[in-house]
Amino acid sequence: MNDQKYDALKLENQLCFPLYACSREVIKKYKPFLDAIDLTYTQYIAMMALWEKKQLTVKTLGEMLYLDSGTLTPLLKKLENKGLVTRKRSEEDERNLLVTLTHKGEALKEEAIAVPGQMGQCLKLPIEDIMALHRILHQMLKDMA
Repeated sequence: MNDQKYDALKLENQLCFPLYACSREVIKKYKPFLDAIDLTYTQYIAMMALWEKKQLTVKTLGEMLYLDSGTLTPLLKKLENKGLVTRKRSEEDERNLLVTLTHKGEALKEEAIAVPGQMGQCLKLPIEDIMALHRILHQMLKDMA
């Protein structure tokens, strides 16, 4: 029997599986650092986008984070309930819902500044490999869009 016929179905031969498993493991490593600032990983990436841009439409934020509105809406409601963002309709085009960073949300940036360094200590790769992986993953995302 020719087992090579099924090599493409072996878990060890998949690109998707180590990407998936690494993503889960990296997010687990973030948890204690994010618990300290009362954010989930998904809330953290949304806040990073808002710390950079200050205000975004929900649509643009979803595109930046590769999240659909079904995930983004409850996430933004929780951030709003924490007083970190506000959501309101755009005056120029009321079809657009604007998400704006509050003063409290901006202040949280000072607490969050330690997170990337803390995470960097968790990765046991040379900086060159980290930079190459970063470049490759962004290229993959760009190519799939």
